[in-house]
Amino acid sequence: MKNQMNQHKYTSQIILITLIFAGLLVIQGPALVLAQETTNAEAGPDRLVTMAVEYPGIKLPVDKDIAMDILFSNQGKHGEDIDVWVESAPEGWTTSIKTYQFTVTSVHVAAGKDKNLNFKAEPPENVAPGTYEFVVNAQTRDSVFKMDQKIVVTLTEKEAEETPKESKEIQLNTAYPELRGANDASFEFSIEVKSDLDEDLVFDLAADAPKDWEVNFKPGYESKYITSLQIKANQSKNVSMEVKPPYNAQAGEYPFKMRVTAGNATAEIDLQVVLTGTYKLEAGTPDGLLSLNASPGKTANMSVYIKNTGSAPNQNIGFMSFKPENWKVEFVPEKIDVLEPGELKQVEVKITPADKALVGDYSVGVEMQGEKASKTLEFRTTVKASAAWGWIGIAIIVVVVGGLTALFRKLGRR
Repeated sequence: MKNQMNQHKYTSQIILITLIFAGLLVIQGPALVLAQETTNAEAGPDRLVTMAVEYPGIKLPVDKDIAMDILFSNQGKHGEDIDVWVESAPEGWTTSIKTYQFTVTSVHVAAGKDKNLNFKAEPPENVAPGTYEFVVNAQTRDSVFKMDQKIVVTLTEKEAEETPKESKEIQLNTAYPELRGANDASFEFSIEVKSDLDEDLVFDLAADAPKDWEVNFKPGYESKYITSLQIKANQSKNVSMEVKPPYNAQAGEYPFKMRVTAGNATAEIDLQVVLTGTYKLEAGTPDGLLSLNASPGKTANMSVYIKNTGSAPNQNIGFMSFKPENWKVEFVPEKIDVLEPGELKQVEVKITPADKALVGDYSVGVEMQGEKASKTLEFRTTVKASAAWGWIGIAIIVVVVGGLTALFRKLGRR
């Protein structure tokens, strides 16, 4: 009995000690982990920069360009500025180190981050099969880290094609290959650039355009202008081609050709803008005055000019007048069949006030109505008394004066 009691006592003590130890682990565990992480962080290098090329050795046909990524890794605790250049290349080869659209001579890599650049090499014409070596060098600004990478390229004979066929390495698609509008408008084509290539590449953008037209490229849904864009392997991106006609462009059809190039892969798409022209008319008088004098029942002439200031011919130009009651307005000629852009013609406007028009100022409106444009002039017409009425008035005055004189003489005799 006594032994059983001692055994229970020892068992209870063991359980108590186990619980206390487990509690200490729960409380101190996170602190131990944090201390370990801090120790590991403190143990990391203050500065460590590395460089590697994506494919140190490759084999490809002689008609292909070389393109691959250069990877920079900063495992230190501070950002690093790294100069990079192609130290050596075979004679006649054109090399470059680029981002999406810039040629790069140095790159900044933040602490704990990686940064990729694109190495490109284009062979000279008629390059022979064989092995070619390139060396890319890099170093930090203080020259503490100096790095170099060798790229060995083996060119093989050009692969013979069984039958000529259209390349499908790049595809260009658009829902609206033809746009139509006025001469003073700008036009924007939305193009999908689809890459069927098996590597990430920079795609150069170009266009064949009519003379004096302005052409710019923009990323989809952005306003900045670009000349190239990077597309990942077997993916696509949208790009906008914005075109603006010159100020003196005439109505008509204008063809464009957009071209996308990546290495030896090229794709083109035909586009077209149809300018419908602008319709504008200008009218006035040679001396700029819009007033004239007239007499009741007498015709007064006014010369006006009408000019086509638009970029499209204006046809079937007619004339309409807004005049007081019983007045007459005539036009010579009565109609202009066509007025070419920049052309000016003269029209005679004949205004005849009513026979019983009172002396005063009147408004006469004249409207020139073209195919898709119109212009209105308003003339202030001053009606003055006829000269015959002046002579009649003088005669009445003479008669009255003569009668009064005779009356005075007669009365004076009496």
